[in-house]
Amino acid sequence: MSIEASGPSGGAVVVPPLLPAIYEPVLRRGLAEDLGRAGDLTSDALVPPDHASTGHLVARAEGRCCGVEIAAAAFRLLDPSAVSRILVADGRDVAPGTVLARVSGATRPLLGAERVALNLLGRLCGIATATRDLVRAVAGTGARVVCTRKTTPGLRALEKHAVRAGGGANHRFGLDDAVLVKDNHLAVAGSIGSAVRRAREAVGHWVHVAVEVDSLDQLAAALDAGADAVLLDNMSLADLTTAVARCRGRALTEASGGITPGSIAAVAATGVDLISVGWLTHSAPALDVGFDLQAGGPGA
Repeated sequence: MSIEASGPSGGAVVVPPLLPAIYEPVLRRGLAEDLGRAGDLTSDALVPPDHASTGHLVARAEGRCCGVEIAAAAFRLLDPSAVSRILVADGRDVAPGTVLARVSGATRPLLGAERVALNLLGRLCGIATATRDLVRAVAGTGARVVCTRKTTPGLRALEKHAVRAGGGANHRFGLDDAVLVKDNHLAVAGSIGSAVRRAREAVGHWVHVAVEVDSLDQLAAALDAGADAVLLDNMSLADLTTAVARCRGRALTEASGGITPGSIAAVAATGVDLISVGWLTHSAPALDVGFDLQAGGPGA
């Protein structure tokens, strides 16, 4: 499938596209799941094998675009001769009714890949839209919105890409990115000081060491131990303000736990460097997107 991408359409974020090697395995699994053992029984019964169509991927609601090239690739996997034109790049805002891409090819494969393409496109656009709205809410504070590892199994790279398309930043991609000492680790290690010391001995000086704390006393212990960053978990606004002042010049600060669209601006105003929001990748509502088919090949 050839892809012809149009120029920028007036958005706010430029995000490099994901490589096909990252998303094609996800698409293959999704297509295999949907097509099952016998393929698309409905289309095979009703659509002649030589029938051609052009489909339009359309945003039904306002939001931030993400995943159009990924969605278009689903059609290519079922019809390598299909032709796709990407009209809206990731990171651009769209109005209801905006055509995101046109895909032309054999009708049966277009219909066979439709649901997988829309499922991923709607989810990624939804994450990007929710992230965009939080980023706008903290504008001017210096705080950055970041996601977490609370992602859909198998979709982490795609969902974290959607966070970037929304203007946010990524937390750890996996357990091997950095050390993050949490309460369950402390239950084994015994103390924050011991945990940080043992972590540094194990991983060396290149690896970032962070500690999750839920009180100012724990914060003091983390700073004394030399943590690179502290995750200030479910702290009050007053404690967050105090923690930021104590950490200045000593450790990066990240607020986490219970962050909502209504509370994030006040959290950002405390001066924290980062605000992590787990629900961006586990509960953000999908954007309503559709696939409108017209009989005929390219230009239909």
